[in-house]
Amino acid sequence: MAIHPRVEQLRFARRELIRAIAGVTEDEAQQRLMPMNSISWIVGHLAGQEYRYWIVRSQHLDPLPLANELAPYGKPATVPTLAVAWDTWHTVMDLVDPYLDTLTSETLKTQYLRNGQPYGESIGSMIQRVIYHYWFHIGESQAIRQLLGHTDLPEFVGDFGDTDHYRPES
Repeated sequence: MAIHPRVEQLRFARRELIRAIAGVTEDEAQQRLMPMNSISWIVGHLAGQEYRYWIVRSQHLDPLPLANELAPYGKPATVPTLAVAWDTWHTVMDLVDPYLDTLTSETLKTQYLRNGQPYGESIGSMIQRVIYHYWFHIGESQAIRQLLGHTDLPEFVGDFGDTDHYRPES
């Protein structure tokens, strides 16, 4: 089964996060330049969103509670180590990717249920939200890196490789 184009877009955004943060040291990743969060928080925060959407809400599971606790939205800021944030992020991606591989154009039109009622946002809208969330925080990470004095940062969206990555939705 082919991977849905929206899932491919999400995976591209993930690769861009990795590229955007490449070369950041542990100490730099934990610096919080107010009012922004730290780069390590960004990594943990994005992992948490994917975890909540694709594990907790979709499958009603919670095998990695740390993913929700590491960099929560709407709670006091945390400053995890970059190593813990990346480890959590990679673990979450390993957990969510099998589910994402099953998504189709039809399932993207549906909604998760919460207390027996539709969640209020389609799965397709949720995947778009996650993609845009990545791009928001990629931009923020680049601003933080500039303030830290980093130069030679990525200036444009990464390489698409040797193939044409546009694939229309079926």
